[in-house]
Amino acid sequence: MAAAEGSGDGGPLFAGLADVSISGDIPVEGEITVPVGSRSPDEDYSTLDEPVKDTIMRDLKAVGKKFVHVMYPKKSSALLRDWDLWGPLVLCVSLALMLQGGSADSKDDGGPQFAEVFVIIWFGAVVITLNSKLLGGTISFFQSLCVLGYCIMPLTVAMLVCRLVLLAGSGTISFIIRLIVVVAMFGWSTLASTAFLADSQPPNRKGLVVYPIFLFYFVISWMILTFTPQ
Repeated sequence: MAAAEGSGDGGPLFAGLADVSISGDIPVEGEITVPVGSRSPDEDYSTLDEPVKDTIMRDLKAVGKKFVHVMYPKKSSALLRDWDLWGPLVLCVSLALMLQGGSADSKDDGGPQFAEVFVIIWFGAVVITLNSKLLGGTISFFQSLCVLGYCIMPLTVAMLVCRLVLLAGSGTISFIIRLIVVVAMFGWSTLASTAFLADSQPPNRKGLVVYPIFLFYFVISWMILTFTPQ
């Protein structure tokens, strides 16, 4: 009541505070910091800071591991989890170069041109991937392209063997050897791709997914078997 009366009389409400002073021994400046948890070494590591040589070697090791998975096909998520298109690109270019029958301006060469093989492989892989997605596949577009591209590796090896066999001649024995090699690698590519892709499809639609894969590798195998350089 006294304070109220004092304010009513026009006197200051906190008149006593004017005589309060802050001692010079009391610090009034400081630094406000927010404690944070310790950062792990993985959080401080960035691939942007690593040397180019380390980046290239790391990518080459990853591609090599995927080649091993294709040569020894088994149910594994390595190709699906860490997908890339470097390996398929290298295989596609290598196969197209070996299938090219002669010079680009030759009209009498014995094989398809580079662009034809390149388009057939990538267009076929895209069609199979779209078919898989439309049938309810659970993998992404690029994961499917990665698997289909890496599984061309056995056929690329078959093409290399056929080129070496053709250097010795193109008789009946040569054809039989090439036929056996191409059929074996065709089965290897088909089994390897289905081992990675079959589990990502609904159980009642696996046949509809495997059949286009069979045709895709069959067309590539036929181009390899019928290749006759001039």
